[in-house]
Formats: sequence, C-alpha cells, structure tokens
Amino acid sequence: MKGILMFKTIRQRFRDMNTIKALCLAAEKFGNADGQMKPGAEHFVLSALALPDGTARKALLRLHANPDCFPAAIAKQYKDALHSVGVSLSCVNDIADQPTAIPTGDGLYKAQPSAQALMQTLTREIMKKEHKADSTAPLLSAHVLLAALSAQYGVAARAFRAMGIDPEKLNEAAKAEILAYRTRL
Repeated sequence: MKGILMFKTIRQRFRDMNTIKALCLAAEKFGNADGQMKPGAEHFVLSALALPDGTARKALLRLHANPDCFPAAIAKQYKDALHSVGVSLSCVNDIADQPTAIPTGDGLYKAQPSAQALMQTLTREIMKKEHKADSTAPLLSAHVLLAALSAQYGVAARAFRAMGIDPEKLNEAAKAEILAYRTRL
C-alpha cells in the first residue's frame, strides 16, 4: 500500500511540473504580448485563468467577477501609473491599448520580481502545505490565485481591487474551488 501511495505521489509531482511549465510558458506569452521582456505576477494570474482545471476562473465567478475582465483591469493599472506621473495617453495615441509584442525568450526563463515572489510562494508555502495534507494533491490554477493574493502591492493586487474583488473573499473562493475539485476526483 505504501508503494502505491509513493507511486501516486511521484506521478502527481510530474503532473505538477507540467502544470508549472504550462503556467510559465503562457505567462511569458502574456507578458511578451504586453510588450514586456519578463512576465509579472499579473501574467501568471492570466496564465492561471487559462489553465484547463478551471478552478481560478470558477473562484472569480463565485464572487460574480468576470475572469475575462482581468486583462482590462491590468491595462487600467498601467494607464493609471502613467497618468500618476503626468503622462497622458491621449498624447501618445493610446499606445498602452496596443502594446508592441516582443518575441519570447530563448535562454533561461526570466521573470519580474513579482512573478518570482509568486512562484516562490506557490512552491514553498502553498504547495508544501497542500502536500503535507495530501501528498497526491494536484497543483491547481486556484493555487496560483492564492499565491498572487500573498502580495499586497503590485499590478495583480491593484487589478483585483479595480475589479472590486476583496482579497479575503477571493482567498475563500479559491480554497472552496480547490476543495470542490478534490471532491470531484
């Protein structure tokens, strides 16, 4: 019996590595599409919203928030930041609405500090707790939301606030979706 559990645990870790790979590649594409060389935490949230398990999307829907509005909330944060330093987008033809995409990297994977912090929280804190409770627990997109919520500042946090999302309620909704996913297994 112990051997079967160990096999299931190892198999799940490989699946988690594939999830992390998909998460990182998609985050990089979202960041590059925004004209950024390195993805930020907000791009990892976008990536999580696109993962097939759907728990991140469902967590937002639990709060009556449209997950498809998150990109617009991100764009608003960039516009507001420019406006706060006196740059009017009307002067530059709303360039933030049409960022220049850049090609994906071809070397080592690099991310902004906000994304690095998100991934460290995800792997060192959230998944460590999950695996202590159940060594075969999968990494889900809702876990990425939990990691993103650990940051009080930054584009992702401001985008959630711009959508009218209370971080505590999103935390609860993400945990509820994780639990619901597990009960379906």
